[in-house]
Amino acid sequence: MGEQLPVVSLFSGAGGLDLAVERADADPLATADLGSGLLRVSVATDYNEPALETLRANFDGTATLSGDIRSVSTEQILSRAGLNSSEPTLVVGGPPCTPFSKSGFWLEQKRESRDPNASLLDEYVRVVRETRPEAFVLENVQGLTYRTHKAQFDRLLKALSELGYNPQWKVLLAADYGVPQLRRRVFVVGRRDGKKFEFPEPTHSGWSERDRKIDTSKVPHVSSGQAFAGLPPVLHTTADEIVAGQYADLAAEVPPGQNYLWHTDRYGGRNHFEWRSRYWTFLLRLDPNRPSTTLQAQPGPWVGPFHWENVRNLEGIERARRLRIPEMLRLMSFPDDFKIAGSRADVQRQLGNAVPLELGKAVIRALMEQLGYIRVPPARHSIAI
Repeated sequence: MGEQLPVVSLFSGAGGLDLAVERADADPLATADLGSGLLRVSVATDYNEPALETLRANFDGTATLSGDIRSVSTEQILSRAGLNSSEPTLVVGGPPCTPFSKSGFWLEQKRESRDPNASLLDEYVRVVRETRPEAFVLENVQGLTYRTHKAQFDRLLKALSELGYNPQWKVLLAADYGVPQLRRRVFVVGRRDGKKFEFPEPTHSGWSERDRKIDTSKVPHVSSGQAFAGLPPVLHTTADEIVAGQYADLAAEVPPGQNYLWHTDRYGGRNHFEWRSRYWTFLLRLDPNRPSTTLQAQPGPWVGPFHWENVRNLEGIERARRLRIPEMLRLMSFPDDFKIAGSRADVQRQLGNAVPLELGKAVIRALMEQLGYIRVPPARHSIAI
């Protein structure tokens, strides 16, 4: 292995993009393949202590920096990494997506794009401006591209353009890159030399809520059932895995792949809910034959996706169950031995906010190929889509 190329990671969270950086040229879905080690995350930053504990548990050679990015100087970041300006090969990161997520859109400040945390995009630009990396990768929820947030998104692109990076952006579906999850994220990528970045071509295809056309020349989407294959059986169900409370009976009766709509007058369950009166994820069960819907970071007590199989509670009554940590890791295409700090809620929050490994790898690998660090196989090349 030659000298590793240094990377600065901002808003690192559970380290999804960090994993993608360090395994950029590893084989797809080969979780034991660590790749060549071309890139190394020199420093990872976050303000959340459980996330920092997760980073320390999985990235031995990475320095961590704790604190609100608005009060952390670029000089501190570079110093912790042992780097000078213009030395980082990449700056990567996903500013917290709360301001741009669909979740909480009942709040007026969100509908009007007045969430104060939205300013974290400006902090990302500030670090890019002052570190001058060879390229950057910014990731966020698709909501950032919505008309509601147009002013903020346009300001972000303008600021990065003024730095000479010629930012390109695209919303990518994780399932199209081998992730067993129908999760859409926007990526913004730019190069210091101003050359246009070309996004990688999808490797997988299947129908989603927006696209019923299937490209038969590609590998089919990975289903939840395929993703969970080989996981060891669990003999005991913990109390926090069982869906209890007001809607427990209704949740247990929802078939695989269905949600609360099963209990309306249009389907075969109880006529309990009005049609389209709840969010899609309410009482949602996984379909073992399809990818999962988006793994939620902070789900309410009756928000899925829940597993397609029921379990019995202490009284012997059938109940829906929440996903276990090994299952959530599989849905994020993370390695089975990835360690996550904190309570079960901490784990789900970290994974629900993370970049799925295979999606991140596809983008990072395409960037490193186009920068000339990874040789493109003769039979394959990245094209604009």
